Amino acid sequence: MKYKRILLKLSGESLMGEKKYGIDSAILQQYAEEIKKVKDLGVEIAIVIGGGNIFRGVQAEKSGIDRVQGDYMGMLATLINAMALQSALEQIGLYTRLMSGIKIESVCEPFIRRRAIRHLEKGRIVIFGAGIGNPYFTTDSTAALRAIEIESEVVLKGTRVDGVYTADPEKDASATKFQKISFTEVYEKNLNVMDMTAFTLCQENNLPIIVFDMNQNENLTKLVKGEQIGTLITV
Repeated sequence: MKYKRILLKLSGESLMGEKKYGIDSAILQQYAEEIKKVKDLGVEIAIVIGGGNIFRGVQAEKSGIDRVQGDYMGMLATLINAMALQSALEQIGLYTRLMSGIKIESVCEPFIRRRAIRHLEKGRIVIFGAGIGNPYFTTDSTAALRAIEIESEVVLKGTRVDGVYTADPEKDASATKFQKISFTEVYEKNLNVMDMTAFTLCQENNLPIIVFDMNQNENLTKLVKGEQIGTLITV
């Protein structure tokens, strides 16, 4: 395998499928099956999932809700998605652990770095929920930080788009895709890959990012085998 330990970042919106909000059970099952294929190859897998299909902290201010309060509400939304993914993975025979940035011992463990690494070493899939436990930080930042902490070899950002483009391919038909691009070029071209905090963390720690289409069957498996899928962002 190209990678022994990966961190997979999934957006909450991707779980909606064709729905306007919530979780599409078919998409959830598809993701679980794709993750199982990689797990069966012996790869250690950690996952961070967003909560945008349920609630976003930045939406709260428009509703008159305090930003900090809204961010905590968003953290709880990520836990709902994480619990749903955990259930889907366990239903197909995988062992998992859900670790939270905020303490909710009734449903998951608190995040402890050494314990997370030990779970991975024992072959368990570790899902990180509730962000890093602090407001003003996105799940992209959580993915970058947790990947560094657990010594992941790469951040695999699964989206609905098959890589990084010169412009939004859903809005601009002339947009062209990058096969490989440096962190510096992403800055210079002002491309929207991750929020600045997450992106800087990856750059400073020489942690490569691959942006790819998670909805395409076998893409995740091909990536861990070393095939050129999506866009690689590196130094």
